[in-house]
Amino acid sequence: MSTVLIRGRVLDFHREPNGHGDEAAYRYIEDGALQIEGGTITAVGAFSEVVTEGVEIIDHRPHLLMPGFIDTHAHFPQMQVIASWSAQLLDWLEDYTFPEETRFSDSEHCERIAGHFFNELTRNGTTTAATYCTVHKESAEAFFEEASRRNLRMIAGKVLMDRNAPEALRDTPQSAYDDSKALIEKWHGKGRSHYAVTPRFAITSTPAQMEAAQALVKEYPDVFIQTHLSENKNEIALTSELYPAARDYFDVYETYDLVGPRSLFGHAIHLTDRERGAMRDTQSVAVYCPTSNLFLGSGLYDEAGLRDGGIRRAIATDVGGGTSYSMLRTLDEGYKALQMRGQRLDSLQTFYWATLGNACALGLEDKIGTLAAGSEADIVVLDSRATEVMALRMETVRSLQEELFVLQTLGDDRAVVQTYANGTAKK
Repeated sequence: MSTVLIRGRVLDFHREPNGHGDEAAYRYIEDGALQIEGGTITAVGAFSEVVTEGVEIIDHRPHLLMPGFIDTHAHFPQMQVIASWSAQLLDWLEDYTFPEETRFSDSEHCERIAGHFFNELTRNGTTTAATYCTVHKESAEAFFEEASRRNLRMIAGKVLMDRNAPEALRDTPQSAYDDSKALIEKWHGKGRSHYAVTPRFAITSTPAQMEAAQALVKEYPDVFIQTHLSENKNEIALTSELYPAARDYFDVYETYDLVGPRSLFGHAIHLTDRERGAMRDTQSVAVYCPTSNLFLGSGLYDEAGLRDGGIRRAIATDVGGGTSYSMLRTLDEGYKALQMRGQRLDSLQTFYWATLGNACALGLEDKIGTLAAGSEADIVVLDSRATEVMALRMETVRSLQEELFVLQTLGDDRAVVQTYANGTAKK
């Protein structure tokens, strides 16, 4: 087993920062090194302490070495509808997303788009994503095949939809159960793949299909669950009509035991006090999707309120409702949107969020999200002087926090020098 040493400025987090200047929350090594063997980080420290004679050295100085970014909510079938003009969520789905997703009954199309999707992720420094496929089993097969070929740690599932969608995108409770079960048996826990039971949202699943999802989660309790929650006010109103016995939107998922520490709820913007309390008590995860929320005019996420309420949180691109595959752009837009609510995010908090924070939200912090010895070698190399504008601004930067804010505010895929997944260069 060959050993490689990656040299650069090492930065990762131990816990969530409490605010600006919380140096105890992170580890920063000016001239650091990561020793990698067989896809795992086996040592980390100052270069002078880690280097051994005869070991291959990849020198990325003066760039930053950070854990690979983690995206907790994305739609790989929406690559060709990103940046489509429309009204709000339900119109956008009807006008663009649903027609596009009908194409994913074709395995060759699925394979082509999966290849492009993973190219974009790694080009932007993302090494793990929780991803929605389409209703077609073929789409999930193509996704996992490509993720496995590239040895990426990925979470995905075919969506469940048996109503309020075009006929070509509807399954049945039984076919949803059968297809999902087959995919779970084939892919979940195999290599670096995880399965997510994925009812798209309450609007597109009947109670019978929710029961099928409930049965899958009971049978396979270590799978993830991903869906949407309270993104749009019209969506909430329609959900109430379709599930009149439910106390609120979140209660639909509670009724079918689809809540808990492995449940990822995209958006979670317009929550009632009861829903916030229920999310806290069940340890469910609210996923902030800032570029999508702004693009579709859905509303402004309440980070401070959810944090103070003890709710677990994550951040994500939500492409293609979201408008960028870059977690750097996502952090920037997330910062701006929260400014509109009078809430401020420190750059330490945002980079924690995109790495260890999202890993903790997924319950995968023992594998990804840090550069600790024993972690999988998913690494992004960042250049804070990647463009002329960034380089000029960096001339006046005097702290790590300022540098991170420059990366967050001005950075994009050009700031990503290299991405390593399981120790292998991908970009």
